[in-house]
Order: sequence, then structure tokens, then C-alpha cells
Amino acid sequence: MFFRWDWLRPVLTAPIVPTLGPVHPDALTSGIFEDILRAADTRDFLPYDKDRRWGGEKGERVLREDMVHRRERTLIPTLAHRGRGTVRVFAYGHQDNLVEEAAELAARLAAVHDVASARVVCPLGPRTAHPHGTRIQLKDFTTGPCPTPDGPVRPVTAWPAAVRGTFATFARDMAADGLAFLHTRMQADQCGPVLATAAAGRIVGAIGPMEVRPDAIGRPQLMPQYFAVLPEARGQGLGRLFWKAAMHWGQRHGAAYQLLQTEIGGPSDSLCRSEGLTSLGSSHTIHA
Repeated sequence: MFFRWDWLRPVLTAPIVPTLGPVHPDALTSGIFEDILRAADTRDFLPYDKDRRWGGEKGERVLREDMVHRRERTLIPTLAHRGRGTVRVFAYGHQDNLVEEAAELAARLAAVHDVASARVVCPLGPRTAHPHGTRIQLKDFTTGPCPTPDGPVRPVTAWPAAVRGTFATFARDMAADGLAFLHTRMQADQCGPVLATAAAGRIVGAIGPMEVRPDAIGRPQLMPQYFAVLPEARGQGLGRLFWKAAMHWGQRHGAAYQLLQTEIGGPSDSLCRSEGLTSLGSSHTIHA
């Protein structure tokens, strides 16, 4: 065992785990941190890694030999080779100089591994006075019903062929939001259903894939989705409609919860807060 839980637990202000991202607070144990170290050796996906569904090899690993684990602080660096490469140092602690120390470590490791980007990830607690970055929000499906949304949202495959055929153009137009990638998975039949809505005979918005998988403690979790609406179709409440459709689908298919990440102050953030989701904290990334 590498991690001392009595050192690590007091500095975990938000449930963010390197290489995995946000996890349910109940799954936040020393075991999940030990798991990411074992995965660093094999470069395999953990069974409960949300990115496992895309196949291939895990694109980010912990640099275990360069970790700092002390009573008052823990620094966990990771290396990702996507693009020109990125080193990220996850900084857990309360010291005034914690970010500076993490930035120095990130810059040094970026030079050692010859990658272009060095970043520090700072988890912040839910009661942070002026949070910025990305908020982590929890939708608990066990606390009440998620009714059928009041609007025409259905699986892409349930739309008439002429409408369904417009999805390729929609996905290409919204490639920056991940829809082109999602379309390739749909064509290969390698993902769950994608929900969509249409206007004037063409797809104007979509969310998916809809999939439920067990988390680190075996609890069924609705996986994150890609989501996009054409610019000309925005401002009509489609974001809330899609969110309600996704939550209804997740509850109906046995999910216990979903974790959502929203840009603080953005439209999705405001929507989730207005729907009563629980804030678990936030994550702020600094370029070192």
C-alpha cells in the first residue's frame, strides 16, 4: 500500500481522482487511489473507468515515481500522450505554497517527458467562496422520480429514415462538441442509444450515448454523454429538455446516479443548479 488514508482523506476537498476524474463520494477510498497506481504499471483500463467503453489503451497514466505524499499534501502527476502531450499534477492539500510546488513539479516533468503542456489541477470544496473552473454535480436517481420530458426527444433510430439521415450532417457541424466521434461509434454499433430532437425535418440536437455501468463500488452509474444543439436552435429550452430526457432514461434503466461536470457560470451549470443537483465541489486547472 502506498497511500496513507489518514494523510490523504483530510485533503480531499472534492471527489476527483487522477486519470478517472470525478467519482461518487462513497467510492472515494484509498483503494481507488491504489487502483490507479496498479493501472499505471499495466496501462490497462480499470474495470470501472468511464473511458473503458471507447476501447484501446488508456491514454493517461500516473507517474508514480514522481508522486509526493506527505501528511499535509499529496501531489499526483499524470502523463497523457494525446496531441503534443500533457503532464497534469493533481494538488491535494491546504498549504499556501501548494500550487507553486505543484507547478514546479509539472514543468519539470513536462521537460523530462518532452511534452508541450504542464498543468496543475486544484480540487476545491463545495463551500469555496468564489469557485471557478468546472463544477462537479450529483444527480441522485433514488430520491424521486424523473418524469418523461415534455418534448419530442427519442433515439436517433426511432426517427423516420429521412430525419435519421440528417444526423451525419449534424454530427459534422457539431464536431467540436464530440458529435463526429460519437457518430463513428454509432456507425460501428459500439455505443448505447443516442437521443435526438428534430425540427423542419432534420436533427437539430442530440445527447448520448446512453449507457449505465457499475462504478468502483458496484453502484450503477449513468455514464457521461456528449451533448450539442445547433446554434440556430438554441434559446428554445432544448438544453433542459435533453437533460430531462437523459435523466428519465437513466432512472428507467436502473442507474443510481450521474455525475455531471459543468463550467461554472455557464448555461449547463445554471440549469443543473436550478434542477436541484448537489454540488460536490469543483476543479480548477492552472497552466504551469
